[in-house]
Amino acid sequence: MARWRLTFRTASIVVAITIVAGCTTTDPYTREDKVSNTAKGAGIGAVAGAVVGIATGDSAKERRNRALIGAGVGALSGGAIGNYMDRQEAELRRRLEGTGVSVTRHDDDITLNMPGNVTFATDSAQLDSQFYDVLGSVALVLEEYQKTIIEVAGHTDSRGSASYNQTLSTKRAESVADYLDGQGIMDKRMVVRGYGEQYPIASNDTPDGREQNRRVELTLTPVTQD
Repeated sequence: MARWRLTFRTASIVVAITIVAGCTTTDPYTREDKVSNTAKGAGIGAVAGAVVGIATGDSAKERRNRALIGAGVGALSGGAIGNYMDRQEAELRRRLEGTGVSVTRHDDDITLNMPGNVTFATDSAQLDSQFYDVLGSVALVLEEYQKTIIEVAGHTDSRGSASYNQTLSTKRAESVADYLDGQGIMDKRMVVRGYGEQYPIASNDTPDGREQNRRVELTLTPVTQD
């Protein structure tokens, strides 16, 4: 496959900002908008997924932009960017309501948080077959809104060795990316990253916190003019 794969060694940009305004998420169970736990967690992280990954504006994003524009996907500019992402966000929220997958919006980036307890068995990188329909719904939206770059990022809790967690997070991200690829999502749109235990969104000192940290995030960012 032609998609990019980056590990934490090649994508080690660390963002240490505390941002609360403009970062909301839909609780997958109550279906209410709220400030994300990530935004509230002092010392845990600034903003979910997007800050760590493709929102950093690294050279990988520029390469993806050029590749997609060259492939005829086209680019967004001006007010069309926000409108495009607004419509995509609304469709994702509609399809993912009640599934356990939360939708977070930060500026023009959208992050889907897929908890490990609904995507994978413990210590496994094989997708739970019960999650296929949910991920298939995501693929339908991604296919409709093709002018987006997709970061598929795997995260773990801190139990086990750092090297084991790094490998597991990468394999899980690759499993999600492979499924999307099988649903017709263009390889050039996807970047697969394994972050291991580096970016917790909750405390690893409690079972609940560790469960939140075991996740795969899809962060969607618009294809724009250079």
